[in-house]
Formats: sequence, C-alpha cells, structure tokens
Amino acid sequence: MSLRGEIGNRVQILKGWARQRFGRFTGNRQWQITGKSDRAAGKPKQPGGKAGDGR
Repeated sequence: MSLRGEIGNRVQILKGWARQRFGRFTGNRQWQITGKSDRAAGKPKQPGGKAGDGR
C-alpha cells in the first residue's frame, strides 16, 4: 500500500475517533455510531498483507 493510502486510512481512523468522542460528550448517539463505523472502515485497510495471496 502506498504511503498516501496509509495516511488516508489513519486520518479516517482519527476522524472516527474524534466523532465518537464528540458524540459521547454531547450525548449524540448518531455521532457515536458514525464514528465507530469510520474507525472500523479504516482499520482493515492497514498494511499487513493480503489474505489468500497464495504464498
């Protein structure tokens, strides 16, 4: 994965973390859920190899 992709994934995780915390602080459950899904969407894209690449 390129450096640009890795940075984008980390930004998405950080954005999700911020949304989730802000949602907890304000009591807004929708922001909490959105933040959690943003964090989950960014994590699987982290480097670590492809599953089933046949090597």
